[in-house]
Amino acid sequence: MKRRALLAGMAAAPAWGLDRTRYASVFDRPLIARMAAREQDWRIGAIVYQVYVDRFAPSRHLEAKRSLYPAPKRLRDWSEVPKAGSYLESEKLWSHEIDFWGGDIDSLAGKLDYVEQLGADVLYLNPIHAAYTNHKYDALDYRAVSAEYGSRDDVKRLAVDVHRRHMKLVLDGVFNHMGRNSPLFRQAEADPKSRYRDWFDFNKSYKGGARAWVGAQNLPELNLENPEVQKYIWGAPDSVVRGWLRDGADGWRLDVGFEIGPALLSQLTQAAHAQKPGSLVLGEVANYPRDWFPALDGILGFTLRRIMIGLASGQLPVDEGARWIARMIEDSGVENMLRSWIYLDNHDMPRLATSLPDRTQARLAQLLMFTLPGSPCVYYGSELGMTGGEDPEMRAPMRWDLVREDNEVLAFTRKLIGLRKQRRALRIGDFRPLDAQGLLAFERFTERALDAVVAVFNFSDREVEHRLLVPDGKQMDGSRWIDQLTGTVYSMSSALIAVKLPPRGALLLTPEGAVVDGYTNYKRVL
Repeated sequence: MKRRALLAGMAAAPAWGLDRTRYASVFDRPLIARMAAREQDWRIGAIVYQVYVDRFAPSRHLEAKRSLYPAPKRLRDWSEVPKAGSYLESEKLWSHEIDFWGGDIDSLAGKLDYVEQLGADVLYLNPIHAAYTNHKYDALDYRAVSAEYGSRDDVKRLAVDVHRRHMKLVLDGVFNHMGRNSPLFRQAEADPKSRYRDWFDFNKSYKGGARAWVGAQNLPELNLENPEVQKYIWGAPDSVVRGWLRDGADGWRLDVGFEIGPALLSQLTQAAHAQKPGSLVLGEVANYPRDWFPALDGILGFTLRRIMIGLASGQLPVDEGARWIARMIEDSGVENMLRSWIYLDNHDMPRLATSLPDRTQARLAQLLMFTLPGSPCVYYGSELGMTGGEDPEMRAPMRWDLVREDNEVLAFTRKLIGLRKQRRALRIGDFRPLDAQGLLAFERFTERALDAVVAVFNFSDREVEHRLLVPDGKQMDGSRWIDQLTGTVYSMSSALIAVKLPPRGALLLTPEGAVVDGYTNYKRVL
């Protein structure tokens, strides 16, 4: 039969004059309600863009700021790349931790057009609070903004601009430890009778005299069991967590969240939700994710990143990786995974272009990140193919010269972001693993038949042909399925689709649902 593709999805219903919602079964209703709730929740399926403020955009006021970088700090030229330095005993840190490139909130605000046009829904900032180092994970004052970055008023204005663009703002909360240069720690260290003495754990048996995160003396740990510390960070109305939410932040990404522990994380999350209903509290959790909900709304997918990189590189057997992904989603709950962030690189690990220099492998990893349940988190510059190895190489200044129409990595990233925007199931849909030995295959689906996406991955070096069973009763016999990457057409027969994948290839199949002369076999399914 000759076919003509006009419209897909629910938008096609008027073409044959039927309101297909009337055909929703009793089994559809809970799913319809679930999907409607997910669509109203910005935390589900968003595109996140991560910015390291010092390295994102050159300051427009650099000369006026030079006094903010006194020795031993160094202000670098934007064309330089970070290199590992030497340990400074007097500072209790590495010299590259106090190399700066001069970016600030003002220069970031000047690049919001780029972030918006890329398709980001959430702007996530590495720490901006007052701190001594460039990375700001050694807080001096949680309530103040680092002078190199600007002021709290600058952040308030940024939040207004972000919201005007229908985006959200997430800040980095570093509450497991502070910096040794913080006035609180200095006072507590100098005076055993200080009211802040019990905010830290002082003991002569510790190197440096205080318990520090992984032994880094510049990062003394907070005594989070102390009720006064809890009130300061999240418990009181004027606490750090609540105050920044009042000032325009929409959520928190919690540094080393797994070390804070589920009990205290629950208190923090409840406080954030009480201050701003619907706010996000997401934790850096390197552990298996299952036991961290509802203490957190979502987690940063460490394990999932390892699996995606392993599959794309060919280092992880596909059947094993497929089982691990399916089990993780089942154990953790798809609702929780949808609120979690999926990432391939960030400020703590090599960039994708360095960890997977083979562009074909990198594309497969990106396809996984954009099709699995969760919010893809794009690290600034990785959408351009920026390279960078271990710390501090992955924190290079943004390569604005790579923002060009002929940049293949940028074009592909934009295409994937576009697919997420177009395909509802990729944003809010449930997850169903498909049986495909030697391949990774799964379906993302909602209550609407025509939303479905079937993703199939071949990580091997050989062409693979396979008959794929799609156990989705709403998908019609004889329907045509279009690969969103190439436009190739496949046919479904009795719930089976015969697919052919090239070496290191992938398919993203969606049902066509075409209307031909008023006819579609999808007319009486939702």
